[in-house]
Amino acid sequence: MKKLFLLDGHALVYRAHYAFMTRPLLNSKGWNVSCVSGFTRVLLDVIKNQKPTHIAVSFDLPGPTFRHVKFEQYKAQREKQPEDISFGLPYIVQILEGMNIPVLTKEGFEADDVIGTIAKKAEAQGFEVYMMTPDKDYAQLVSENIFMYKPARGGDEAEIWGVKEVCENWGIKRVDQVIDMLGMQGDAVDNIPGFPGIGPKTAATLIAKYDTLENVIAHVHELTGKQQDIIKNYAEQGLMSKDLARIDIDVPVDFDEEHCRITPVINKEVLAEIFKDLEFRSIAKEILGNDEQSANKFVNPNSRSQSATQNPKSKIGQGDLFADTEDAKAQPATPFFESILPSHSVADKNIHNTPHTYHLVDTPERYSKLIKKLTDTGLFAYDSETTNIEAARAEMVGMSFCCVAHEAYYVPVSADQVEAQKIVEIFRPLFENPAVKKIGQNIKYDLIILKNYGVEMQGVYFDTMLAHYLIEPELRHNMNYMSETYLKYAPVEIETLIGKGKNQLSMRDIAVDRVKEYAAEDADVTFQLYEYFKPKLEEAGLEKLFFEMEMPLVHVLTDIEFAGVRISGEYLADFSVELTDKINKLEQKVYDEAGTRFNIASPKQVGEILFDKLKIPYRWKKTGKSDQYSTDEEKMSELALNYPVAQSILDFRGVAKLQSTYVDALPRMINPKTGRVHSSFNQALAATGRLSSQNPNLQNIPIRTEEGRRVRKAFIPRDTDHVILSADYSQIELRLIAEMAPEAAMLDAFQKNLDIHLATAAKVYNMPLDKVTPEQRRNAKTVNFAIIYGAGATNLSQQLNIPRAEAKKLIDAYFEQYQGLKGYMENVVNDARKTGFVTTMMGRKRHIRDINSRNTLASSNAERVAVNTPIQGSAADLIKVAMINIHKLLAEKKLETKMILQVHDELVFDVPKNELEIVKPLIADSMRNAFPNLSVPIEVGMGVGDNWLEAH
Repeated sequence: MKKLFLLDGHALVYRAHYAFMTRPLLNSKGWNVSCVSGFTRVLLDVIKNQKPTHIAVSFDLPGPTFRHVKFEQYKAQREKQPEDISFGLPYIVQILEGMNIPVLTKEGFEADDVIGTIAKKAEAQGFEVYMMTPDKDYAQLVSENIFMYKPARGGDEAEIWGVKEVCENWGIKRVDQVIDMLGMQGDAVDNIPGFPGIGPKTAATLIAKYDTLENVIAHVHELTGKQQDIIKNYAEQGLMSKDLARIDIDVPVDFDEEHCRITPVINKEVLAEIFKDLEFRSIAKEILGNDEQSANKFVNPNSRSQSATQNPKSKIGQGDLFADTEDAKAQPATPFFESILPSHSVADKNIHNTPHTYHLVDTPERYSKLIKKLTDTGLFAYDSETTNIEAARAEMVGMSFCCVAHEAYYVPVSADQVEAQKIVEIFRPLFENPAVKKIGQNIKYDLIILKNYGVEMQGVYFDTMLAHYLIEPELRHNMNYMSETYLKYAPVEIETLIGKGKNQLSMRDIAVDRVKEYAAEDADVTFQLYEYFKPKLEEAGLEKLFFEMEMPLVHVLTDIEFAGVRISGEYLADFSVELTDKINKLEQKVYDEAGTRFNIASPKQVGEILFDKLKIPYRWKKTGKSDQYSTDEEKMSELALNYPVAQSILDFRGVAKLQSTYVDALPRMINPKTGRVHSSFNQALAATGRLSSQNPNLQNIPIRTEEGRRVRKAFIPRDTDHVILSADYSQIELRLIAEMAPEAAMLDAFQKNLDIHLATAAKVYNMPLDKVTPEQRRNAKTVNFAIIYGAGATNLSQQLNIPRAEAKKLIDAYFEQYQGLKGYMENVVNDARKTGFVTTMMGRKRHIRDINSRNTLASSNAERVAVNTPIQGSAADLIKVAMINIHKLLAEKKLETKMILQVHDELVFDVPKNELEIVKPLIADSMRNAFPNLSVPIEVGMGVGDNWLEAH
């Protein structure tokens, strides 16, 4: 059977763009390549998995179509095309041309008309046709041999709709009635008016009874009340709407079967240039091949993280945890069209064509010579090769050093830990010499590895990952990516050394000479990146922030991670049993309220039960044509206000996620060697400067529910002679914005130690403090925090469950009272428009790339980021300074107290009971005075207990 796929180009491009709206895929040039990457991945996926024999893509052309002639307001309300899509479309067309995939268009017609015409012609020639689109309008074209292929989204699989599925989903008897449905209910996305007040449910009922829109109008006398008035008064508009919604299948375009046939002949040189320009390494490998010659040409910048379970320290930048999805989700690199790429590189240099000298250092004499050389030089790059990505579980495999570009040294370490310790001891004086400066990539990992062997590295000077993070906070920070981007050098991929998958080897299984080349290259590249980034920091005015905050913080986080925190596995086991019982009860409650059993974990089934079976009205989101129901937390929370079953589903999801993510997972994270959990703190991830953590993710432990708070009860002191101490900043972001604005009224409230939310309510509602109601205070609290996150009236109305007009009135009253705040926010946005970035109180910078976008959605999102970043970033900087100062004081006073956790605005300590009264004022004073000479008082809440919950 001949199988033709017709892709709705613009619909798929927009879908890809908005899928990454909150975290766009940026390359090193700052280009947003989300839509190009997303579209290309969808294209590759359908060719690989659906195996069409023929394929073509159609795009809408600029300019009016025949529908605009019929109705001038057709699509008139649509936002101007986002600049990033306008930028990406030419690349997409070039990629299609390079892959010999035809682009079919026709002036005066839209893509759906071209696709409809080609689909019908191909069907007549014996093809099975799949129209690939999220656009529901295409349903009208479905027939015995023409299908809608709805691409996967949100974790759900792709859907294929034939006649049966169209009729079931639209609630109609025949496919041609889709046009009648569209004519009746209209289409807000395309500005097709339809009949006002007629929605999908009413339209389906009328079409079921009268068969066509024309028959509904002809039988209007049988209708009653408001429905009769609407059909009678808007009959002409309804007929016009049906005409506008009809896809034209008689466009003057030909279907050239051979032109659309998939061919292995592709323009490899053209594609290579495009992928080089866009920095699409993994896509390049997938399409263009993975032969020996090209293995070091198109390199996946995350490659050293892919084998992390076996090779660890593979120079993973912490910022890569949620990085470029285009690369992170790459499929195995196999030739895509059974063709092999000729030499053509993203990076011009690699280990095979760059002169270098890498020495094996494996005798006492060589150890001594190397140590003397490095000591005399006074500065070197260092890298550890280990057995595990988790530093607390890793053993040393080897050590690499570099003090001049292109020359490096590798010291192998025995698998016998007694012998390994002896070798490390030889290098101890070098590592612990504060006069010798050390450079690393994610050097915190190396510090922990050395601590495992009792060595405290001194003279830690420069982390290339952190330097790049400050310079370009929203890009990736792994070594391979930075090397290719800035040095034009492609390092050896770890897979070429140890393989991957079930046959993957350990670094210890590889011949030492091969490991030497790989490991020494790491130190060499790190040294070269240091030479590149050091002057860049100075040029950007970021040296002070780097050397006085980020680098000292490395030592603090090293000690936090090394110390770990004790977890009560027994408590969590009992808690899990309790949660299982609650989950079962909530599950039954959902079934009782829904009147049937279904898979509550399936968003698709939840949507069908709520909106098809229970007929709960569904307010479609404005962001696209997809008719797939959303059952995300935002939508369910909205429904929960009026429908108990939605709240029950939310409760079920919350408890089930809590159990799987924390209650059952935490015991498995306990390190068998230490008996503690060692969370990894990410210093180079959040663009605001906030710290984050993983294994476990402490920031996401829910605290708004009783069950969520009880997870903290599992975090306990190291023994009965210790207690947990929690120190938490109070309303720190509000205090800092009052300082930065400066906002006199807010400063006055803080200086008088008033309840800020009560004081805000009194001002906004214009009444004395003692007359403010609890509800008014809650509203004021919501407004206080909503404002600093840039929320508008719509968002606030949803949070408070009040009409939008009332929310707008509340915001207006708020800014009337806090005019300094409003002026500050306006100034921040205006400055960002001029400079392209915002800064924190400590000078941390964040680029605001869409601040001058002509697309309203993009620019409004950028404005929110511009307002919020200086606040969040300053709060992040404040707690970092406090951590550094506390860490220093604890060491100076030789106290046994350990800082063990940092979560949001809170620090957690494991304190010997006999040190408690010593450290409490020390911690409080350090946190209050982290930023000296502030007008606003900084308040710190403090609690002590036998577990984290009790202390909080």
